[in-house]
Amino acid sequence: MSDHQHGRQHGHDHDHAHSHGGGHGGGHGGHSHGVAADADRRWLLSALTLIVVFMAGEVVVGFAAQSLALISDAAHMLTDAASIVLALIAMRLSARPARGGYTYGLKRAEILSAQANGVTLLVLSAWLGYEAVTRLLEPPDVQGSLVLVTALVGIVVNLGATWCMSKANRTSLNVEGAFQHVLTDLYAFVATAVAGLVMLTTGFARADAIASLIVVALMLRAGIGLVRDSGRIFLEAAPAGIDPDAVADRMVAEPEVVEIHDLHIWEITSGQPALSAHILVAPGGDCHAVRRGLQRQLRDDYRITHATLQVDHVGEDEDQSLLQITPAAAALAGEHCADSHGPVHRSGPHEH
Repeated sequence: MSDHQHGRQHGHDHDHAHSHGGGHGGGHGGHSHGVAADADRRWLLSALTLIVVFMAGEVVVGFAAQSLALISDAAHMLTDAASIVLALIAMRLSARPARGGYTYGLKRAEILSAQANGVTLLVLSAWLGYEAVTRLLEPPDVQGSLVLVTALVGIVVNLGATWCMSKANRTSLNVEGAFQHVLTDLYAFVATAVAGLVMLTTGFARADAIASLIVVALMLRAGIGLVRDSGRIFLEAAPAGIDPDAVADRMVAEPEVVEIHDLHIWEITSGQPALSAHILVAPGGDCHAVRRGLQRQLRDDYRITHATLQVDHVGEDEDQSLLQITPAAAALAGEHCADSHGPVHRSGPHEH
């Protein structure tokens, strides 16, 4: 076997999953959502219409009733509407084919909007939290009957919007974030309805501010989650639920695999994990078979269908030799790469 440098080659190998010889493994058609993009857009638009119409009415009633709980609910619904609009825009952008300098296309547009939604939630929760504490100390007169009726209508509207959102593809961080926002609103309206009932029956005006603080807590939770999850993707951290060390240990345990280094696992966008690694195979081993086996393992065990594997024989990059037939231990005495990125994984017990 005179040509053993298989990394970054192109040329198609249709064994099992559609894969690129030595380069990319798995299909590149994206992940299956089970829901068509047009259907996603219709469900999102339906939820958006419900939210915007009710939000406008809630703002009017909130000011008329002097209820911060209703106004804070309306502010939260504004972020819900914005998140759905951004999700729709991101869907359109991410569907554009890769071209020019954008080799992944614009698939991370949804992550940008998800992060913007998270930051907006955090800013709004800080402002509403301040207002709620102020009203807790000096509660104004609040019309409990208006608060109760509006909150009950809000529960019905949010149930409808939540149902619409549940029909869309929630593997998208943007869609899932918008869904969680609407679900959070549903809980918030329940809290507001309880506050309205308390004020109506007991006259306890601070119930409105307490309900507002509950809404603020829910907004903080949603905002922190969105910023954290989008931040992980931008920092190219491994997807949640995938341990790179465990993946490397599984890969290096395969027959003829001697060492794995320069292993990177990240997400192109939500639900689209990718992997790249440098694989060293025992002298005389079948590089093509090893690559195909590893790509099948990554696809079946971790749902990683976008894998770029550079496969070499141990010692083949040594000077004055295309392939140096030496014991693996001797070949590994020095580092194979001058600048190895990340831990080195070898067969047998080793430290991570």
